[in-house]
Amino acid sequence: MDIKKHLMITGNSTVSWKDAIVKAITEASKTIDYLSEVKIIEQRASIDGDKIVEYFVDLDVSFTLDLNRKKN
Repeated sequence: MDIKKHLMITGNSTVSWKDAIVKAITEASKTIDYLSEVKIIEQRASIDGDKIVEYFVDLDVSFTLDLNRKKN
């Protein structure tokens, strides 16, 4: 049986929402093992004049718990 845990994270980018998602997942994978799913909760952006200057995404990332992990 797989048990999953969910974390809410926020990514940002000056390029696009997709880039913000990719960067957030890349960074999360450096410290969280067994990432398995991502759900986009919200997208928003900062505007300066008539241009978007920064993209933000709130993500619900899931990872599978390692039930066989030994305790220290």
